Order: sequence, then C-alpha cells, then structure tokens
Amino acid sequence: MTTKHLAKIERVDLREAWPNEAQNFTPWLAENIAELGEALGMDLELQQVEAPVGGYSLDILATDLNSNRPVIIENQLEATDHTHLGQLLAYAAGFDAGVIVWVTREFRDEHRQALDWLNQRTGEDTQFFGVVVELWSIAGSPPAPHFRLAATPNEWRKNQVQGMGSSRPLSPKEEQNRDFRNRLIEAAQRQGIPLRARRLENTRPWFIFEYPIQNVRYAAVWADGRLALELIIEKTGPDGRDWNRRMFDVLEQDRENIETGIGYTGEKERVSWEPSGDRLRSRIAIYREGNIYEDMESWDECQKWIMAKLERFRDTFRPYLDTEVQLLTKAKEAGPSQ
Repeated sequence: MTTKHLAKIERVDLREAWPNEAQNFTPWLAENIAELGEALGMDLELQQVEAPVGGYSLDILATDLNSNRPVIIENQLEATDHTHLGQLLAYAAGFDAGVIVWVTREFRDEHRQALDWLNQRTGEDTQFFGVVVELWSIAGSPPAPHFRLAATPNEWRKNQVQGMGSSRPLSPKEEQNRDFRNRLIEAAQRQGIPLRARRLENTRPWFIFEYPIQNVRYAAVWADGRLALELIIEKTGPDGRDWNRRMFDVLEQDRENIETGIGYTGEKERVSWEPSGDRLRSRIAIYREGNIYEDMESWDECQKWIMAKLERFRDTFRPYLDTEVQLLTKAKEAGPSQ
C-alpha cells in the first residue's frame, strides 16, 4: 500500500454534533452509556438522567454492574472549571458514589491534578475519572465519538496493565474463585440466564447472576466456609434508603410463602432476612455449609445447589418483582415502614 491511499483524520468540534449540552449531549451519553463504560472498563447501567441533589441536578446517575457501586457522571462541552469541580464533589457526597466521572472537552491541568490528588487521598472504594470526549472524522466521514482518559485511579491503571497480559500470578484462592465462577457462568448459560456483569470479577468469591428489576439482584457467594444465594435490594441516591426499606418490608410480609418457595426445609440450610438498618443494602439469603477451597471434589454439588436455589429464587420472587411500580404499590398499601 502506498501513502496516497491513506486518509486524513480530522478533529470535529463537539458543538457540530451536540449544539446544547443539556438537550443534546447528556441524552446522547445516557443512550450510549455502554461506550463510556468500555473506556472505563466497566459495565454501566443507566439509573437516571438529571438526578436531583438538593437544589441541583446531576447529569447522569448510573451503576457499575460488576461491583454494584453508584456511578455519578457530570459532563460539560467546554473546558473544565472550578464550578463543575465543586458540583462533582457535592454530587459524590449526595449519592455516596463509588465512582465519580467528569466528562469534558478539555481538562485544565489544575483540575486533572485535583482528581489525581483525590485518588491518592481516597481508598480503593472511591475512584475519580477524568474523561475527554472527542469527535473524529476520516476523509469527510460522519464524526465518530472517542473517550480519552485524562485522570484515573492508580489501582485502576494497575488492573488495566494486568489485564493486558503482564499481571502478577494469581494466588491459589484466586485461581479457585476464577474456576468455580466460570463453572457457574457455564451452568447459567445452559439454563438461558441472561448474564450481564462479568468484566472484573474473575477472582472474587461472589458472582452477580442478573438484575430481575432495577436495583435488585441475585448473587452467589462462596466464602467463610459456606455457600449463599442472595436477593439483594440496593438503590442508591437520596431516596434509596427508604425505597430499599419499603421493598424489603413488602417481601417480609409474605415471609412464610417465600421461604417455602425457595425450598427452605431447615435441613443443613439457614434463611436470613437482613433489613438495611443503618446500612443501605437489604438482603434475603439462604445459606448452607460448603468450602470450595478445602474440598474441590464438592464443586459439582456446590454448583448444583447454587443453580437449583437460583431457579427457585427466580420462580418465587418473580410475582413480587414483575415491575418496580407494582411492588411499590403493595408497599404503599401496607403502610409506612416502622
């Protein structure tokens, strides 16, 4: 190939595609949030556009499906400024966010340094990302968006390097977590369960199977010498705690029928109803003994138990979780939670 066949790449002004930030760019980003997720190495699910925080509104509220952490996204089609930095921190506090994303056309050095400083001062559970959005055209083609990372957490960078083939060796326990988890994935695929979140969890002792409705998920856990299949209720945001409590209360009103439905007999199993209390998350779980690390010969039995309970959970909770509106209607009829 000679150089005369090479096309020229040209940068396109963002305003040509999105004349107005609120009316054009934010709705586009909400509809294409998976593209931003790819750049961040996350599976993002949209929760709300223009989510209220006090007298202000966050551009986009999302969830990282791999970790179920709330993700706040604030964007601007101009260079970064102090006003948006202050808003970003206020929104992070308002939603107790685990991931904070600032999307802009240009990062000023002082604001990129501010995100780097925050990443150095916060723990691994809180991550700040600076993302530059660009539009590129090749030989007059329609412009294509591109997300370029300008600021990332240190631990995130390490994980990305490891994912490219230069990772440290896994510990024996991490290898077992990965292998057991992969067996669960294969079993779920055979049962036709639409798995959605599997990007970064390959060495963790838990796996999220699916979200039957928004803010509710089914998860398997194999740690501390026991197995568990859980229904977890966890909505973030200003109204999240009350929403979680009301949903849990509605389910608990039919506790006996639910326990019968999930196959609880009291033999080698224990059902636990765990309201949120001072925490955000509520949980309904069934436990049994099972140590995958000490008894690898039991893996088939453990896997079969988890998948059988998952099927019972899906069948039992489906009538309650058909739609969020239906469940909350029942909650209102039941009256305020105590």
